[in-house]
Amino acid sequence: MSEVIVITSGKGGVGKTTTTANLGVGLAKRGNKVVLIDTDTGLRNLDLLLGLENRIMYDLVDVVTGRVPYKKALVRHKKYETLFLLPTSQIRDKNSINGQQLIDVCNEMRGKFDYILIDCPAGIEQGFKTAIAAADYAIVVTMPEVAAVRDADKIIGELNRADKSHIKLIVNRIRSHMVDAGDMMDMEDINDILAIDCIGQVPDDELVVISTNRGDPVISNKKSLAGQAYNNIVGRICGEQIPFLNFRKKTLFDKIKQILHV
Repeated sequence: MSEVIVITSGKGGVGKTTTTANLGVGLAKRGNKVVLIDTDTGLRNLDLLLGLENRIMYDLVDVVTGRVPYKKALVRHKKYETLFLLPTSQIRDKNSINGQQLIDVCNEMRGKFDYILIDCPAGIEQGFKTAIAAADYAIVVTMPEVAAVRDADKIIGELNRADKSHIKLIVNRIRSHMVDAGDMMDMEDINDILAIDCIGQVPDDELVVISTNRGDPVISNKKSLAGQAYNNIVGRICGEQIPFLNFRKKTLFDKIKQILHV
């Protein structure tokens, strides 16, 4: 039976769509059959991150309005044969799809895919309510900044009100030198505010930007710390016990201490 996971955030720009793309690729690389559903109607970007923007013929609105069956709207990934995208429309608005319609689409897909990942629009408006309706559980993506964490807390409250109690957290774009300097929130601060299980801590990494521009998610780049972090998140989703990466850069003082075994 499929797991339907919605990836959401309160604040825009925290890396929610990037996270969706990377988790989808990571799950597919493990042999799972995966479909990613973009529900950010009017502002779709998931196709760009996967390098599939030129292969779209039909979209989610076409499916829910009965114009085409969902199989006809699916776009298979060029590199990963078990990864599919169900894109949404760029010309319609978020009111074009409601929660029951998305539930119906996901129910039709259940049993045919191992994982159904829903890329949710930022905020708590109609698009958010539609995206979370079909989900078995939610992953909230945030950044270690006060505004982003406050908005994540709001999203968690909305998920609870919608009877979505199975909620996980990914903290994205962590800059360890700023955390050490006290200029960015640390994980203890974030955990105190949000109080949900964290399954991912992803460092800020310029390779993410490069991979995004190329339409090739960074999880495939073995040189990327962010890619390693996403791979570890995929392992945790699959039930593995994996420690968090220590991506704090060692200072000269740290290296001297290590040499002297202090």
